[in-house]
Amino acid sequence: MRNPMLQPSIALIGSFRQHYPEVLAAAKVFTDGGLTVKTPPMSRIINHGHEFVRFASDPPESSDHDIQTATLEKIFTSDLVYVVNPGGYVGRTTAYELGRAHERGLAVYYAEPPKDLPIDIAEGTVVDPRRLVRIIAGNDPGPRPIRRPRVAAQLTADIVIFTIREERLNVLLVRRGKEPFRWKLALPGGFVRPGESLEDTARRELREETGLSGPRIQLKQLHTYSHPDRDPRGRVVSTAFLAITPNLPEATGATDVYRADWLEVEESLWGDDGRLGFDHGKILRNGLEQARSLLEHTTIAADFCDDLFTITDLRKVYEAVWGVEINPGNFHRKVVEETSGFVVRTNKVRRSGPGKPPALFRRGSAHVLYPPMMRGSRTS
Repeated sequence: MRNPMLQPSIALIGSFRQHYPEVLAAAKVFTDGGLTVKTPPMSRIINHGHEFVRFASDPPESSDHDIQTATLEKIFTSDLVYVVNPGGYVGRTTAYELGRAHERGLAVYYAEPPKDLPIDIAEGTVVDPRRLVRIIAGNDPGPRPIRRPRVAAQLTADIVIFTIREERLNVLLVRRGKEPFRWKLALPGGFVRPGESLEDTARRELREETGLSGPRIQLKQLHTYSHPDRDPRGRVVSTAFLAITPNLPEATGATDVYRADWLEVEESLWGDDGRLGFDHGKILRNGLEQARSLLEHTTIAADFCDDLFTITDLRKVYEAVWGVEINPGNFHRKVVEETSGFVVRTNKVRRSGPGKPPALFRRGSAHVLYPPMMRGSRTS
């Protein structure tokens, strides 16, 4: 008797051009035996004589490549693969699909021993469809297919958002109001809800947990974090987003957050003392490195200055984000003389005290710095 707890799906591959009647016959045996046949679609072939088989059920607007991609996805998500190969024949397309199935560790069975195929065939995997049904049902001592473990993961979005406050780089952190890591600092973020994209989740969580929102907060995907043990609640995969934005207001905690605050970025936040929950120390460190790289290659530093600013104002932005002191003369020369389109002279000065008043600039038309403003170069 078939085990009702074991109802695997099966993908049939083979030369549909030459052996489609045999494929249909095998598919009927598997269907009658309680298996789900994921591919082929059990539809009639509409382009006889062509190398790539198309079925009546295929979307007419889809290309051959699109259909092949969809077929591979059905194969990869099946529990086992059955090769219908009368006479041992394995064509080029079947060999390709078979190789991809082996790469993913799928259980593969054959109708007949394949000819001229440089792969090892496991003992007992050449069986007819009826016997394979009995094997799966536990009514035959043949080798049982190995069911691949399937990972059920929950998706989250976390946000690394930087701003500059009092000439210091600050990151927005929340203090968690519930377990896990209750009372620990963490990055704002949360679980994806039905119908949401990851970007939607990031913006919703930022708004709910900190009160910050608006189109000027531009989120950029940073990295995806998927270590199996990163969250004590289970398998949770998080995509982190990065934003670096000037003049952001105070934050307010809400939902499962006790409070939200801007904190000065320092190494203790990602050190070994566990100030941040989860793996958020690693995410913050990666976000900081990406933010520093943005200042090397783009003009984003000018966003943190007023409409008119001095080169000293701009240098302080770099010093805040890079966390180093920069030689004023080298920085001035690099920005004004060597980097095209970064800043534009205005013929105005800032009169704020004794001595020669500093010249005022406005941002130029460039968005990408060429040459880049590299850390450790002549700017320091």
